[in-house]
Amino acid sequence: MSKLSIVVPVYFNEDTLMDLYEDMKKKILGVLGDYEIVFVDDGSGDGSWQVMNEIRRLDRRVRLVKLSRNFGEHAAILAGLSVCTGDCAVTKQADLQEDSSLILEMYERWKQGNKVVLAVRRSRDESRAKVFFANRYYGLVRRFVNKNMPVGGCDCYLIDRKVIEVLERLDEKNSSLTLQVLWAGFQTDMVYFDRKDREKGVSRWTFAKKFKLVLDSMMSFSYMPIRLMTYVGILFDILAVVLFISVIVEYFTVGTPIAGWPSLMCVVLCSSGLILLMMGILGEYVWRTLDAARSRPPFIIDEIREHEDAAKDS
Repeated sequence: MSKLSIVVPVYFNEDTLMDLYEDMKKKILGVLGDYEIVFVDDGSGDGSWQVMNEIRRLDRRVRLVKLSRNFGEHAAILAGLSVCTGDCAVTKQADLQEDSSLILEMYERWKQGNKVVLAVRRSRDESRAKVFFANRYYGLVRRFVNKNMPVGGCDCYLIDRKVIEVLERLDEKNSSLTLQVLWAGFQTDMVYFDRKDREKGVSRWTFAKKFKLVLDSMMSFSYMPIRLMTYVGILFDILAVVLFISVIVEYFTVGTPIAGWPSLMCVVLCSSGLILLMMGILGEYVWRTLDAARSRPPFIIDEIREHEDAAKDS
């Protein structure tokens, strides 16, 4: 019988973890057969680790991974995938916004031969601003990065052991794990669900983290930022030539004097800002290259715990 690993990244989720486990126990754990749940504490500063240990004492198939500090959700998922032992693994958010029964449908699609099964949002019961910006991000990804990104976006997915091994070999930092899964190109299927609004706890998905995800997605999988610099440079060269010709023509035909200080300052400020912007884009690439060259691991595991009976069996 095949074994399913459920990987749950945890970051300040002490209010929802026990509810999450009870929900999975009620809806899916009794019919899954062979399974394991891997909770990964991504440097939570609340009581999440204590709650995770309570769940571990309730279920011998629960394994706990504690990272040395906060490395980010994608690194936490990768850490969970690196220690899981299932024939396939599904990622599960700890905020109770995804119905746990969705895992059963994804598991069945995997049994049909799909190496990747994406859980795609059909609708989002969240604020209009959040939905709007999320849709813009996924639109950019489909346009410039990977056309296979679902319209509704995807954070939850089930992947085969072969895909897990590919992700471990990639070992990339400052990247998007979801886009790595899509990039791998294995046979993929999709299931759809309605994402609920968060009822407990406070989201730690800050604007800074969202902005970093946009940069990582664009710069790790697309040459669009570099190509954009080329296009902008060509555009400004054309505008400069047109402006130069118009000034000369007006001077000789109409007698319009060539203004000095104001026009010069406008050109200098505009061109300086453009140069700094391009240097910033290049700097992002250089920093990512440096970070990769240092070969620092994307995560550091501080501790792994499992049920005492499971530890004896292994």
